[in-house]
Amino acid sequence: MELNGSIKDGLNFMRKVTLRRAWNALKVLFSFYYTKWTGKPTQWGTPISVSFEPTTSCNLRCPECPSGLRQFTRPTGMLDNGFFRETVEQLKDDLLYLIFYFQGEPYLNPDFLDMVKYASDRGIYTATSTNAHYLKDENARRTVESGLDRMIISIDGTTQETYENYRIGGNLEKVIEGAKNVVKWKKELNSKTPHLIFQFLVVKPNEHQLEDVKKLGKEVGVDEVRFKTAQIYDYENDPNKLIPDNQKYSRYKKTADGHTSLKNPLLNHCWKLWHSCVLTWDGLVVPCCFDKDATHQLGDLKKNTFEEIWQGEKYQEFRSSLLRSRSEIDICANCTEGTKVWA
Repeated sequence: MELNGSIKDGLNFMRKVTLRRAWNALKVLFSFYYTKWTGKPTQWGTPISVSFEPTTSCNLRCPECPSGLRQFTRPTGMLDNGFFRETVEQLKDDLLYLIFYFQGEPYLNPDFLDMVKYASDRGIYTATSTNAHYLKDENARRTVESGLDRMIISIDGTTQETYENYRIGGNLEKVIEGAKNVVKWKKELNSKTPHLIFQFLVVKPNEHQLEDVKKLGKEVGVDEVRFKTAQIYDYENDPNKLIPDNQKYSRYKKTADGHTSLKNPLLNHCWKLWHSCVLTWDGLVVPCCFDKDATHQLGDLKKNTFEEIWQGEKYQEFRSSLLRSRSEIDICANCTEGTKVWA
């Protein structure tokens, strides 16, 4: 199931690659390695991938999510369709991959699927991540018709008791029904997309259900089941008792003196800073998805063009600070992603 689905998804992605987009990707790649070689931040090209935030609102209250906990210091709101289109027009020729997700539940934005179709019509590979509580029959059909290429459904449990341990306020029956609706409409409309993924965030309360979710994915008809490690903010204390015993699915390890530390080293470079960025619902440009509260604002698209921000002084200074000492940047200190190309 996973291999065939992944191959089809990969072929679909490759169909989005134009000569211009390929050339831009090469420029970005070369600038990343040139920076590693020289130690001086150099940025050629524009992002290969961008994440747009449809909304900061969410119907669930997950314990490690600032959106779910309502802990944002920044405003809550919805991405405006007109502003979205204006920004896409700046990026469309070079952009390969557009992720409709940062914080919040995308389907709460009433214009979400219209925005997906707009990007899809411009040949951009589109993806989203959802808790799947809003995939009733009509929405599932519109999702398939929008041209969405990839849908990640967060499931995190195969029984209601286990599921709601992390997805607080969630209903597993709705999630499964929503996934089945998408599978049904893919068949009805003879569509290969979206590539449907059950994503299982492995935490201590659900790590006993790894095999169960594989079986559930097969029964529902999703294309892939994927396991994800959890970022724990206060990992030294783990107040919610979420770090799993299975070390394969943990970002953390116990040290000889009994403390908890990151499993992988923090290297003073990050591929994400060269090939991607995040755009908040109100037009702020932030370095990556770990800056959940948008504390590192590198520009405002309502004041400057994307090109001006991407090549601007603030962005270059942030890249320089990462090259000097990644561990001193708060959003990077609890991150082991982005150090490898294509990670």
